Amino acid sequence: MRVLDPPREEAAAAVAQARAAGVRTIMITGDHPMTAARIAADLGIVPPGAPALTGLQLDGLTDEQFRDAVRDVSVFARVAPGHKLRIVDALQALGHVVAMTGDGVNDAPALKAADIGVAMGRTGTEVTKEAGRMILGDDDFATIVAAVRQGRVIFDNIQKFLRYLLSSNMGEVATVLLGVLLAGALGLTAAGDGGIALPLLATQILWINIVTDSGPALAMGVDPEIDDVMARPPRRPGDRILDAGLWVRIVLVGLVMAGSSLLSVDVFLPGGLVPGTGSLEEARTAGFTTLVLAQLFNALNSRSERSSAFHRMFVNPWLWGALGLAAALQVLVVHVPVLQTAFGTAALDARQWAVAVGAASLVLWAEELRKLLARILAGRTAAGRVRGRRVPGRPGRQSARWPRASTVSAARAIPAPL
Repeated sequence: MRVLDPPREEAAAAVAQARAAGVRTIMITGDHPMTAARIAADLGIVPPGAPALTGLQLDGLTDEQFRDAVRDVSVFARVAPGHKLRIVDALQALGHVVAMTGDGVNDAPALKAADIGVAMGRTGTEVTKEAGRMILGDDDFATIVAAVRQGRVIFDNIQKFLRYLLSSNMGEVATVLLGVLLAGALGLTAAGDGGIALPLLATQILWINIVTDSGPALAMGVDPEIDDVMARPPRRPGDRILDAGLWVRIVLVGLVMAGSSLLSVDVFLPGGLVPGTGSLEEARTAGFTTLVLAQLFNALNSRSERSSAFHRMFVNPWLWGALGLAAALQVLVVHVPVLQTAFGTAALDARQWAVAVGAASLVLWAEELRKLLARILAGRTAAGRVRGRRVPGRPGRQSARWPRASTVSAARAIPAPL
């Protein structure tokens, strides 16, 4: 006769998701090592037959041997509270970010030492809850994994917000700056009656900031998951939200928007690179409209660093509502007489609108090309890593895929928290 208390059905799936996200799951329990190894294998924490170290075995290891054991072994059984604390310290010394779960009084020191102490909300003692930084309301390991996913989505949305606003503002600055520097080539000197005519008026810049920097940017804050955030390793603690590579892309996107806007000005303005027949007001309105529409296209670009703008394109109705409202307001400011007077615009015909939309879309196609090349390069890099990667949980050194992977440590082998 035997007694079997199986893990929850969702536990194995949660462990697999954590592994795909670069989060290593370790089981630390007071149960018999055979019991611990069986449950860990059932959950996919380790492959069948993987060793489980006991507290007695840990006591016989030197500090260096202990660190090696913690690096390679993912199941620890018959351990004392001191062992849990020592395991947490060893993982942190190896460069991991450690989340420790627990419910008993003896788990409190390890929870306090961990980067994120997670106390059980239902079965946890008050001492454990006081020691932890987070209380798990349903005592379910899958909830921790779901929280990791949601945290990554929120971080992505912060990056989207900043990427969109900074690149769009960069486009405005570059348009005015390059318009002044290249005024002679664009025909803005001839149109300025001896001086230099600005490509954008101050009121038009204010309009752009109100229309494009508000609704679309706020809608990105509630954007759902676009990329599979659990298919990539964790960020390093020292990584910046805006790194050097992102700043380069922000500047390049801004320059593309500025180039497309000035191109629209040049097309309709006499005396430029492309001779036109329009007035200064028409050319400036075309450039103004192109910049507004380019920023709306840029909102689609900014939703993902690598995925196409057409991937999961319609999952955020708030964003499309904001884009539609901004486009409608731009039509009004171009064609309503009272707004024409206030913002210095002139009515555009169908051909001029087509040129503005086409020029504005250049920022979309330029980013699509960059993302395509980035995906191709990333695919080749990932294929090279797979050839030499070991199966997580088996004895051996930590995989190069997760050089500083976060670690979730389950303090019990009892299925309830899992």
